[in-house]
Amino acid sequence: MGASLGNNGFVSEINVTPFVDVMLVLLIIFMVTAPMMTEGLDVDLPKTEAVESLPADPDNVVLTVRKDGAVFLNEFNVGMENLATQLAVVVKAPSRRLFLQADKEVPYGVVVGVMGKVRAAGIEELGIVAERLDDEPPGGGGAQADQTVPARPDPARPGQNNP
Repeated sequence: MGASLGNNGFVSEINVTPFVDVMLVLLIIFMVTAPMMTEGLDVDLPKTEAVESLPADPDNVVLTVRKDGAVFLNEFNVGMENLATQLAVVVKAPSRRLFLQADKEVPYGVVVGVMGKVRAAGIEELGIVAERLDDEPPGGGGAQADQTVPARPDPARPGQNNP
């Protein structure tokens, strides 16, 4: 459609073509970048037989230990020296649940050190994230959470390991 001039010389129609063009470009950008933003951190999780689904509650916090020793709270890099303080602020104060996922090649001593920082922050329960042994876990794949274990031994439960 061409521009029509009214009696006073103003265009009385709105040209929506540039608006539609910009919106389509923004939609394409969103469609391309959205999957990259939700992937999380690259961790090769250990595999086990009995695991439960990781709760999809947005209040959960995931503590990740990568193969290179880097420690992340959700997707934010935190150092080991600041970990207990960050956990107290991010997890303990708002009463959120904490899940630990560590690469299967991380040395046991590093995982125990991280669990010690969790304990120092005053967090009583810690969930462990793992994958199922079978190739295709039910429900379409993804990370699985082992049962939440207390961060401290419970004297009422004999035989419980001390983290």
